[in-house]
Amino acid sequence: MTEPLRVWIDQDLCTGDGLCVQYAPEVFEFDVDGLAYVKDGDGELLATPQARADVPPSLRLDVISSAKECPGDCIHVVRESDDVEVAGPDAS
Repeated sequence: MTEPLRVWIDQDLCTGDGLCVQYAPEVFEFDVDGLAYVKDGDGELLATPQARADVPPSLRLDVISSAKECPGDCIHVVRESDDVEVAGPDAS
């Protein structure tokens, strides 16, 4: 897949397990509440629930893997062009 992707986390379902942070620490980070959030392109934490961040092309596979392996099934990876989910609980 070479299309630009975006990622967001449903914090209501986040278990705080940390697999996403292990897979892609450049994209995911824990906040003080113990839940994972996404980071923007400058590495700044977007601590707003369900905030969306661009997926760097070099990290596409890591972010997709984190969505597939997430025990909380809370990571959503969507195509930027049409918002169709390519990995996560709503992917077809």
